[in-house]
Amino acid sequence: MSPSRLRRGVTAFEAVLFDLDGTLCRRTQDAETVYAGAFERAGVAPFGRPDDLWDALDGPPDPDDPETYFREGFARVAAAHDRDVDAATLARGFLDVVDHAAVAFEPGARDALDRARARGPVGLLTNGPERRQAVKLDALGVADAFDAVVFAGDMPRRKPHRDPFDRAVSTLDVPAESTLYVGDSLEYDVAGAKNAGLLSAWCPRSSDEDPGDHRPDYVFDSLHDLAALLDSP
Repeated sequence: MSPSRLRRGVTAFEAVLFDLDGTLCRRTQDAETVYAGAFERAGVAPFGRPDDLWDALDGPPDPDDPETYFREGFARVAAAHDRDVDAATLARGFLDVVDHAAVAFEPGARDALDRARARGPVGLLTNGPERRQAVKLDALGVADAFDAVVFAGDMPRRKPHRDPFDRAVSTLDVPAESTLYVGDSLEYDVAGAKNAGLLSAWCPRSSDEDPGDHRPDYVFDSLHDLAALLDSP
């Protein structure tokens, strides 16, 4: 599908700002491996499946306290399977097994990034902390590809608060209204960009997602659509 404008009067943009996880890159580490590794590290007989944990997790993790996030998830899975376990030990085992360098570009992401760089200033804004996200940038070979990098996980306020967007736009030295933010989350990326006065492009995680009242300026099937948009007059 070609890029779609969802609002009339969308202005031209001078800079592109990218989200990282789920937008530029995806994890390649097998979910079964991580899930089984958590039980192995904790010395607990395994139960359930990775999907049980994903369904039990509530929203995105707190970058400052991922252990509590996964502890609560494992506690819910344990309760559903009538198991009495130390959920905190499982959470620590899970986090120990995760390989943050096991990432790959999302379809069209590398091409879109290269074309955006050829067109004007390019930035990265992610809610993760530098200690975790910088590893991914190194693994992808794009650690030096951005004119501005904001690790909102190391800031007092994260997306969808406007502070991380303001910092990124200030570093790019481009007006907010002339900056396009590209992300996969309506709640954090589209809403956050709107809060800060940026244009927004949404890359849905699945084809049946509905933008509802968020009204992104563009909807992309993949970042191939962004590359096509950058090539258009």
